[in-house]
Amino acid sequence: MEKSVEALMTVDILHEFLLAYSMDKKDYKKLGDFENYVYEVYRNGESYILRITHSSHRKHKELLAEVDWVNYLNQQGVNVPQVFQSDHGKLVESVSAEDGSFFYSSVFSKAPGKPIKVTAPEFNEKLFEAWGRAIGMMHKETKTYTPPYSSADRMQWDEEELLDVEKFVPESDKLVINNTKELLKQLQSLPKNKDTFGLIHTDVHSGNFFYDGSDIHIFDFDDCCYHWFASDIAIPLYYALLYRCKGDNVDERSAFGKLFLDSFLKGYQEKNPLPEDWEIQLPLFLRLRDVTLYSVLYKKIAPEDRDQSLLLMLKQIKNRIERKESIY
Repeated sequence: MEKSVEALMTVDILHEFLLAYSMDKKDYKKLGDFENYVYEVYRNGESYILRITHSSHRKHKELLAEVDWVNYLNQQGVNVPQVFQSDHGKLVESVSAEDGSFFYSSVFSKAPGKPIKVTAPEFNEKLFEAWGRAIGMMHKETKTYTPPYSSADRMQWDEEELLDVEKFVPESDKLVINNTKELLKQLQSLPKNKDTFGLIHTDVHSGNFFYDGSDIHIFDFDDCCYHWFASDIAIPLYYALLYRCKGDNVDERSAFGKLFLDSFLKGYQEKNPLPEDWEIQLPLFLRLRDVTLYSVLYKKIAPEDRDQSLLLMLKQIKNRIERKESIY
């Protein structure tokens, strides 16, 4: 989390949100604070997930659009959380900070299952197939979703702040900046129709789902936007490779990537036909994720907090962007 936001987030603000949902004010557990503050909270012996977002990260209407879509998917039987109303009947609560900005909150059901590390025995073809099934079902259902608000309330893919890389990366990264602009132009020319483009999650990596041994249960829809379905295929592959194959061994990456994709696509096609031209688009969306990850790491992590493993990752990503290469 940026230090400017950390300075505004107080225990009093947290307690106001807990009170709005009648949650236990003394018993809660912080789970994360990268782009949002995420807590496990409790009411009448049951666990819930409380997410707190600063207004510098998301607008109120964007959050309303997100939770409406998540509840729609939940109602269609997709394995995603339910979003609950506060005691005031709101899906998104707000509390003002001392500088006049706002914090917003939503409460979600806690996903069943457990997290799976990329080094775990369960990180295998059975899981990859379930991963593909879950995303295929999300894509099938999103085709029939009609938002209650203007679609502009949930951003288009190219409105992502992180794609404005000049704001975050070093000024000396001129080739990164130029190649990003070229890539964005290329993506903006891709065709769109209801079977290839729509409201999608955009970030279904292994840290954003739990696995119950049979199915995966997806959460963290913070980055959902209007995008090509092929991007939701690229992102799982990207992070599976990034965290499973950390070295520069191209043969290892290639072999694992094929293993992953074969199983993932088998599951996906059980629920939804593969989008047209996905194979052509896949390397482009893998390159795009390099750009957004490179950008967000510079934005969120101060130089003094970057350890050697992070510096190595930044170097590897930068090299791929400069060479116009994808991770697979």
